Amino acid sequence: MTDQITYMDVAAATPVGLDYKRRSLAALDVRPGQTVVDIGCGPGTDLGRLAEAVGPGGLVIGIDRDPPMLAEARRRGRGGEARVREGDAGRGEGDVRLCEGDIHALPLAGASVDRARADRLLQHVTDSQAAIAEVRRVLRPGGLFGMAEPDWDTLAVADDDPGVSRAWSRFVAGRVRNPTIGRELPRLCARAGLRVCSVEAVAVVFRDFDTADRILGLRRNTERAVQAGALLAAVGDAWVRRQQSGPVLAGFTCYLVTAAR
Repeated sequence: MTDQITYMDVAAATPVGLDYKRRSLAALDVRPGQTVVDIGCGPGTDLGRLAEAVGPGGLVIGIDRDPPMLAEARRRGRGGEARVREGDAGRGEGDVRLCEGDIHALPLAGASVDRARADRLLQHVTDSQAAIAEVRRVLRPGGLFGMAEPDWDTLAVADDDPGVSRAWSRFVAGRVRNPTIGRELPRLCARAGLRVCSVEAVAVVFRDFDTADRILGLRRNTERAVQAGALLAAVGDAWVRRQQSGPVLAGFTCYLVTAAR
């Protein structure tokens, strides 16, 4: 879990991570006094920003299914990034409340929140259509749901041998439960009875090996691809060496979608 938290912190701190989060939060149009739920809040990366946006009269509910993530969010809250209190959704006081739960069955009353967000969560869920319908349930009429999801089917890495890069990209995309979720969001929202307000495609681009390796796992995913038989060991090793020698150009498309109830 520590490695996962570190990965999320590193991804959020990259220039492209900072940019897409700024765009996504701006589209969500959070206002003072509102109730906002951050579904899959992880270690609390965005809870402080949301708490500032709702102000003293508002409430931010951070929900995550993993207790270690909530524990880290709680620890960071005590450090001053946001005032965090524990409690069941719908009770208690504080700018930010943490609550264990799953997007398929949110621990929230119907029509109880003004804004909801899910950042890189729907790519992992069991039933993305049911998850979006559940978010619609808890939104008040006129409420907004902001989503940021990658489309791993667009993952590409420049190389002298495009075939190897294609095989590597297909392997990485195949490890994700919902690899094309980004492009599917407008359709899924419409089917759930939400009105799509905005769609923005953000190019996530990496141009240095270290950053691309940390975020995309160039080395670790090559090792996995070799172990799975998707790449020959010699081919994979040569591909990694070419990436290390540079120049690197790797990236994918991330979709930012905002929908209203």
